[in-house]
Amino acid sequence: MNLRLSRVADPALSGFDQVIDARSPAEFAEDHLPGAINLPVLSDEERARVGTIYKQVSPFDARKIGGALVISAIARHISGPLSGHDGTWRPLVYCWRGGQRSGAFTTLLREVGWRADRLEGGYKAWRRLVVDLVQNGPVPSPVIVLDGNTGSAKTEILLRLADRGHQVIDLEGLANHRGSIFGGMPGGQPSQKMFESRLALTLEALDPARPVLVEAESSRIGNLNVPKAMWQAICAAPRIRLEVPVEARAAFTADRYAEVLGDGTRMTAILAQLTAVHPAERIAMWRQMLAVGDLYGISESLLRDHYDPRYQRHRARHDDGQGRTVAVEGLDDLDTAASKVEAALAVMQTPVDR
Repeated sequence: MNLRLSRVADPALSGFDQVIDARSPAEFAEDHLPGAINLPVLSDEERARVGTIYKQVSPFDARKIGGALVISAIARHISGPLSGHDGTWRPLVYCWRGGQRSGAFTTLLREVGWRADRLEGGYKAWRRLVVDLVQNGPVPSPVIVLDGNTGSAKTEILLRLADRGHQVIDLEGLANHRGSIFGGMPGGQPSQKMFESRLALTLEALDPARPVLVEAESSRIGNLNVPKAMWQAICAAPRIRLEVPVEARAAFTADRYAEVLGDGTRMTAILAQLTAVHPAERIAMWRQMLAVGDLYGISESLLRDHYDPRYQRHRARHDDGQGRTVAVEGLDDLDTAASKVEAALAVMQTPVDR
């Protein structure tokens, strides 16, 4: 039988022992259903070759060659990674559109005696659910934005609030990026599709009766776009704004980004990106600070001269001034800072009609 999904995290998915993505490795790497494993029936090269034959020779020749490759790959999977499963094993198989690749795979698994099902519409049908949720919205819960100039430890405070049971969406975590020119993280960013899938799963898990806290972001996090529904919710949401002295923010930034600031090659490339928007004298000063290892000095100057003016312009466009301000003198005790935000959240008037 075929399974039709009605939600991104459809409860029906939990009824299967394994979700198998039969697409090529490149397709799988770009995005896939949560928890799926990749057992491709065509490699990236084979898929490209069959596609070329389909267009340049004939559909029949493409199906004949592709069919042989698919059957051979499925046989290897059955005798290899799937060989340890007994007769009660129940997998769900999908490909791009729920067509020939997953159809052939499902048929052969059933011939073995396994209770294999196929995902109707394949990855494309699941992707439609993701897009509808993250682009068309609305965000299920009332959104409250945690605002504050760069270096205010917004992400760390949000994570502490999440540990206390508050609903939080960590967009920077989902995007694997810290949201600044120093923000690249090990492993790089996911694809735009995978970022949206992660966000869709997070949104679908929200309790609509409770507010959700989100960090103030621009419309892009690194190379990724914040999807429309989330971005519109951020722009329209009430805000809790952290007021933290630049000295405390500089100390926090110097400590948090010590590895980046101490990487001469990386910092040379970063400062090269800033030459178009800052005077040559300032760029030279920053380079000298790096040369002598003055991480605090360059952090403070970057905050004052680069980040703060840009953040103020961004805030002027999206902050209606109706939120609450939380003064935080230092960032050595983030639990205390989180408690102050928690207190402000408790007295805020959460919007009912969105």
